[in-house]
Amino acid sequence: MILLENIKGKKLTGNALKNYRRKKKILSLLYENDTLSATFLSKQIGVSLPTALSLLKDLGASQLVEVRGSGESKGGRRPTLFGLKRDSIFVISCELGRFRGKIGVYNSHNELVAPVVVIQTSIDDDDLVDKLYAESKHVIDDNGIDFNNVYAVGIAMPGLIDSKEGINYTIKKEAYRNVGERLRSKFNKIVYINNDARMEAYGEFVFGEAKGYKNAMIINWNWGVGLGMVLDGKLYNGGSGFAGELSHIKFVEDGDLCICGKRGCLETEISAYVLINRARQAVEQNRISQLTEKFKNHEKEIRVQDIISAAKLGDELSISLLNNVGQALGKALSNTIQLLNPDIIVIGGLVSEANQYILNPIQQSINQYCLEQISGNTKIVISNNWRHSGLLGITAKLFQKLFSDMNK
Repeated sequence: MILLENIKGKKLTGNALKNYRRKKKILSLLYENDTLSATFLSKQIGVSLPTALSLLKDLGASQLVEVRGSGESKGGRRPTLFGLKRDSIFVISCELGRFRGKIGVYNSHNELVAPVVVIQTSIDDDDLVDKLYAESKHVIDDNGIDFNNVYAVGIAMPGLIDSKEGINYTIKKEAYRNVGERLRSKFNKIVYINNDARMEAYGEFVFGEAKGYKNAMIINWNWGVGLGMVLDGKLYNGGSGFAGELSHIKFVEDGDLCICGKRGCLETEISAYVLINRARQAVEQNRISQLTEKFKNHEKEIRVQDIISAAKLGDELSISLLNNVGQALGKALSNTIQLLNPDIIVIGGLVSEANQYILNPIQQSINQYCLEQISGNTKIVISNNWRHSGLLGITAKLFQKLFSDMNK
């Protein structure tokens, strides 16, 4: 199949190389626009209409493109419309958290073709790639998908990641840091990896709350506090690919020890773990609260969702806990707002489900620490689809990589 010629070592030259690139451009345009006419495609790739039709015929014979009926006439024959087939091109998208991972299989219309699978793993799991491969194969086989029609696999994961080289420098064992190489060796597919917060940001930018905004900040508020940025309409990775480590900005002098080895990081003040730990301590101290009534003597069972539920029922302790972390995040965001002046801030993650119980204190802090002329036009919203935005972000990146022009 044409999409695999470049990774199977087949050297293309002359007209074959030109047509290969043209076909990939057609596939890219159809991915971005869903349905297009041959006339439009011919103009976009700079070839005659007969040539475009010939390329589309080849793509149809490869079961990659299908006819989608006819478009509206502008005085002549109604144009034939083309689109990508739903059952011919698939990618495997994975998203890792601190304690578990999610696997989704998507078609070229960004549609899930099977339920998302959750597995227990982490970036420091020596068997990470083997687990992802085994679970991915189960999903593929159970849903009758030909593994040959899976063209790429990608992971959104925590850590300092060089997306170009496929290296996660946060993985403790140096021998396991080259995740991209390990994935290629196991799956024999095109591979892409990036930081989880950046992929959540990209998912929100392409499909979610940040769609239509050129400058956006997306917060991934879970066990850490990730930041993904879209600047001037482009995902921002930074000079070394490490941009967005909001979790590890210095926030408190001589604060608690962070997992990064430093003290006083923002993560040690507002993460989901910190929120839960403060609730547990309050219950142990017999503070008046619905949480104390429910969890006394089994404080370890308290979850973020329990704190949020209690707050929504008017529990003063839970409201106070959420207010405190919200104000702290707002103060931290104030610095980035002053520097970057974003159009929108989208907040996702477990803690985001507190909605107004964190939005209000965040806004109060921003009002306190930001110049109104800078922050006044910044919209702050909660993500409606944060549980899938990371998977969708890596999916979009995989298809872009898959359909991009060859560099050789």
